[in-house]
Amino acid sequence: MILHKEGFGIIATFFIVLLVLNLIVGYFTGIFISVPLGILSLAFWVFTLWFFRNPKRVVKMDDNAIVAPADGKVVVIEETSETEFLNDRRIQVSIFMSPLNVHVNRYPLSGKVVYQKYHKGLYLVAWHPKSSTDNERTTVVVENAKGVQVLFRQIAGAVARRIVCYAKAGDNAVQGEDFGFIKFGSRVDIFLPLTAKINVNLDQKVSGNKTVIAYLE
Repeated sequence: MILHKEGFGIIATFFIVLLVLNLIVGYFTGIFISVPLGILSLAFWVFTLWFFRNPKRVVKMDDNAIVAPADGKVVVIEETSETEFLNDRRIQVSIFMSPLNVHVNRYPLSGKVVYQKYHKGLYLVAWHPKSSTDNERTTVVVENAKGVQVLFRQIAGAVARRIVCYAKAGDNAVQGEDFGFIKFGSRVDIFLPLTAKINVNLDQKVSGNKTVIAYLE
């Protein structure tokens, strides 16, 4: 299993803390307490390893396709106004990531990063309608070779309190490559042109780099 670099520090810290805790408990108590604690500690540490997994998925490059930037479930498909950067009507597709999903975020299309901005905010549950505009979030806009701009947004949730975004304005975005990571549950919104052909349904489970969210006209 390949681990994401964002997990190295947390995994090491948890290992040391759990080891010290189990040594202290084992020294002062009997096996009826130390053994169950040891089993629970091991299970928790293994889950942490699993959470930070980074499966390598080779994307089939397609300039007309918008691939899923994250694993999760489609919770929103609707026409809306995007007012941060695009300032026009768009089709919004939102993917909710539970703590059980892979939390790597990948570029849904290739092109040039023309905008990137981090916003402080609240920690409403990720499926709340206002989480897209009120929660802590990072917005990225990529313009492809045909001049089509697609905005996508990492959104923190009630549990997720750490958004990591590697994208910077001026970067070359490559479809399928990592652009960020959100720790412990969250959401990603994608704002597509109204002419895009949506290829997913509400409540559908999607996989980053595998599921095609939409096709551009």
